[in-house]
Amino acid sequence: MNYGETSLSNASSCICPPGFGGATCAQPGCGGTIFDGSSRSLAQPSASSSGFANLTTSDCTCESGWGGVGCNVCTTSSACQVADVAVNGNATLGLDGGLVGLNDTLVCNTAPTVWAAGELSCQVNNPTLEALYPLGSTLNILRTLNSSLSPLHNTSGTLLSPSTSSSIYAQLMYAGVEQFFCTASPCTQTPSNSIISSGDTTSSTWTCQNLSCSCIQNATFCGGVPVSNLTSTIDGLTGTLTVACDSTDTCYFQQDIINSVFGSQGLSMEGCVFGECVSQAVIDTTNATSSAAAASGGTELTGGVIAGLAVVVVIIAFGLAVVAWGWYIQRAARKLPFNGGQSGGVSVRWSDISYIVQSPKNSPSSLIAKSTIRGEKTILDSVSGSIESGQLMAILGPSGAGKTTLVELIAGKTKSGQYTGSITFPPYAPGHHPRVAFVPQSDILPSMLTVREALTFAACLRLPEALPASSKVALVSTVISKLGLDGIAETRIGSTDGTSRGISGGEARRISIGLELVSCPDVLVCDEPTSGLDSVSAFRVVNVLKELAREGGVSISHPGSHGHRKGVAVICSVHQPSSRLYHTFDSVHLLSNGRALYSGPGGLAPARYFMRMREEGGAGADVLPYEEGYNVADHLLDIASESPGIPGMPLGNNAVGEVGPSVSSEERVHGGKDVEALSTQNLAPGMYMATFLTQLQVLCGREWKVLRRDKTLFFTHVCVACVLGVFCGGLYYQTGSTIAGFQARVGCLFFMGSLIAFSSLSTLYNIVEIRPLFLRERFNWYYSPTAWLLSRLIFDVIPLRIIPTIAVCTITYWMAGLAHDAVHFFKFIFVIVLYTLVMTLFNFLLGTLFRNGGIAILISALFALYQMTYAGFFVHLASIPPVLLWLQWLCPLKYTLEAISVNEVGSGLMISDTLQGVPVNVSATLIMQLLFGFGLNNYYRDILVLFAFIAGLGVAVIAVVWLKVQERR
Repeated sequence: MNYGETSLSNASSCICPPGFGGATCAQPGCGGTIFDGSSRSLAQPSASSSGFANLTTSDCTCESGWGGVGCNVCTTSSACQVADVAVNGNATLGLDGGLVGLNDTLVCNTAPTVWAAGELSCQVNNPTLEALYPLGSTLNILRTLNSSLSPLHNTSGTLLSPSTSSSIYAQLMYAGVEQFFCTASPCTQTPSNSIISSGDTTSSTWTCQNLSCSCIQNATFCGGVPVSNLTSTIDGLTGTLTVACDSTDTCYFQQDIINSVFGSQGLSMEGCVFGECVSQAVIDTTNATSSAAAASGGTELTGGVIAGLAVVVVIIAFGLAVVAWGWYIQRAARKLPFNGGQSGGVSVRWSDISYIVQSPKNSPSSLIAKSTIRGEKTILDSVSGSIESGQLMAILGPSGAGKTTLVELIAGKTKSGQYTGSITFPPYAPGHHPRVAFVPQSDILPSMLTVREALTFAACLRLPEALPASSKVALVSTVISKLGLDGIAETRIGSTDGTSRGISGGEARRISIGLELVSCPDVLVCDEPTSGLDSVSAFRVVNVLKELAREGGVSISHPGSHGHRKGVAVICSVHQPSSRLYHTFDSVHLLSNGRALYSGPGGLAPARYFMRMREEGGAGADVLPYEEGYNVADHLLDIASESPGIPGMPLGNNAVGEVGPSVSSEERVHGGKDVEALSTQNLAPGMYMATFLTQLQVLCGREWKVLRRDKTLFFTHVCVACVLGVFCGGLYYQTGSTIAGFQARVGCLFFMGSLIAFSSLSTLYNIVEIRPLFLRERFNWYYSPTAWLLSRLIFDVIPLRIIPTIAVCTITYWMAGLAHDAVHFFKFIFVIVLYTLVMTLFNFLLGTLFRNGGIAILISALFALYQMTYAGFFVHLASIPPVLLWLQWLCPLKYTLEAISVNEVGSGLMISDTLQGVPVNVSATLIMQLLFGFGLNNYYRDILVLFAFIAGLGVAVIAVVWLKVQERR
């Protein structure tokens, strides 16, 4: 027992740790001193103690200067000296040769730090342990640092440590009877840095490997009381042992199993007495060495800290490298030469355009993508037409004639159907496209910006980086003047849905046109620019378009440069223009059921064309006659509606020998050369004009203006978060350390996690609200989706998601009385922020993946309920059937709740309660594992998993936005 070893000189006897003897080292010493060795008197077995040796019934008394249970702890230096002389006479201590000649006087070291081999004896006063074993329990520990320096190393029958290595021997005594014994080796001692005048340090921590414990069969702890048999638990104590002692005579016996039961500090031992007989020469020599080592450097960083710092440095370095590279690309782009350029001089020809869509049918996949197909429907059937630069064309036809489809195809919009035919832009070669601007039927504008700011935003992103900022500002001013918007240039646009009006509908339509003009287009296509406007506003808009067609768009050039301005081809689909509005157009293209009935000059020419067709008879005999003074536009719509079967007009046929306004002969001579030069400049379509860093800067500038002007958005989020924090904090105010209080703590943590899961649903509404503007700007090549996502992260996720979350959780944390130290608080906030990012990205993914916002909200709510089920609060994870258990690994809330719960109990939280009159004082870790099944060492694993969720969802969001969130009609 007690890990004694067989004597080399006498195989029938044992060498025992100090304080024990007998044939099996099972009998504790009774009286005498530890210098007596094998000749020391021993406590004898007692019938009242079931045959075990009992120090209490043996009436053992300690000699003067010795104390502790078993009398193994010296209390005075004279006691060490007297005991040594009594055993060894005047013999020297036999110290190492390096200490010969120094002060070899024996002293008694009563501090926690050990110089050679020291004893300690402590009382174990744990309420839970005392409830099971009400009599006194004492733990005796021999800590050996260097046995060769101890005066006991020559004592007969005494074993200080195995193989002369550093070690610990420990025995627990209950009512004077040994219950179990442990040993661990090798060990390291870590004393505190504070050294008092005597050379003693005020605290010491021993860390030992290879712990092994043995329960003495039929002792009280080990089967003597069957209902509380601790044999399997004590025999299972393995791994690393830590014995930490401080200056308050308190020590902690720490091991994983013990920590899980009694708290992170382990089994607390109070009233400890320390005693070590050691030569003064050992103290002086070792103390000088320790002082020099302490002066030479501080505490070394652990591997985990170094790895964490390395990751942080790599992330920061990567971010700085990206910014530096973006800055370099931006500077290089701004240094490129810009020779100036003009727009216009481009005609449009479309020949035999047919467009067919598939008739949809309902299917589950239609929730995400377009509906599955069944059958075909012809929208356009061999439509042909043309327009010269400098002309304004009206595409007329009843509802469903195919007007919007035709203008979208000319503008190059992405369509879901299939079309055949050709669209060319002379003098561009087939397959090459000029800059075609498209003004949609609905005005999608940034409501919080002024008119000038919206146009400047477009100019900064749609004009070349090499163009100076002053030129862009001048161009914006020119566009404002050309569109007649000088009076409202500094007015906020407001919402076009009427919720916060800023400008009129006609003004909004002109701004939409202006957003396209700043890009200096060669062709301007407008889808029903007069819809929803009164006759006066409609006429103003069409007049603006007429002027643009005649005089051309704005030009980009340096001061002092001269260039010839060319007309711009302007194509408009018009539903039902007034007579005054109709006669503004130079040419007309009439559609009926997807067929072109007429394409040629405007004015009275279409009416004359159909009159001649009626006179010729045949298929045109059914054409309605034209009455003088009747609105020509209404007459054409009547023909398209009531005589759709008349033959279409062949391409190139000049209706009545009339032609509309065209470009000058000078433009025809120089047009090809000029347009070819433009195609080689920085204004090529289908590419981003601004660099990524410029895109991010301009987007962030807009987002900052929106956030600064719409203060209610930010303050509402923060105020609601504070109210919820006070409510939640009051609900769980100052939770106690009882079992019910601990359940309330975890319930509070669970409530905060669930609150984040449901509050992040607001992200979906935000995505639905900004999606149309993003689609329009992305189609027009304002910026890349990555730059947009990054700007949303900076100015939406941080102020509207993370800051309110920190507010509600901070208020709740301190009101609920959770771990009240900075380290655990910031670890808690860190986990909460990570989970907020996970849920925000998840809802962002749903908002971009599903076209139907209601479906996205439903899935998000169901996902939140699923998380609540698998978080481990309502259902113990170990009780879930295996067929469903795997779903826990896909639950972010499970990792979040586990991490913040482990962080909470890791603060040393102890459960103090009374169950049926029995006091309970155990670690909250044990209760956490029993009730929720959380792993004690899973905090950093959970952090890594949350990071993995963020990375995965981030990549998914980027992929969906790049591949799916794009305009498709």
